[in-house]
Amino acid sequence: MSAPLYNRDILALAVATAEYLPNPAAGHHASARAPLCGSRILLDLDTGDDGRVTGVGMHVEACALGQASATLLARHAAGRGLAEFRAAREAIAGWFAGTGALPDWPGFDLLAPARDYPARHGAILLPFDAAIAALEEQAARA
Repeated sequence: MSAPLYNRDILALAVATAEYLPNPAAGHHASARAPLCGSRILLDLDTGDDGRVTGVGMHVEACALGQASATLLARHAAGRGLAEFRAAREAIAGWFAGTGALPDWPGFDLLAPARDYPARHGAILLPFDAAIAALEEQAARA
């Protein structure tokens, strides 16, 4: 392992979840839980008429890695739609499994030390699972 699991960058991302306050008035909501570690996220998304994200709110109860992943999702969600979140989640899971390259999501390289810790993978995938659930709910209503 070339980098510590919890470093200054990951901890800074973890505390930055506070920048994305829950938004009960958002158009789409989802909650997700990682069964292995018990991490939870409540995600609120606003979207435009095209189904692309225009705003993010959230409440995260997770380890620093799960919180960091949630911040990375929130910071780079604007303008993205369901297909892009599905592709990102698939790329992250493939990378964890050793069958793919580092995911093409801004800042995700900061989470590289977690690849060697399978018990943390669920918490890192959690925000993407919640975003997919929220947008799938929207697609089902359309």
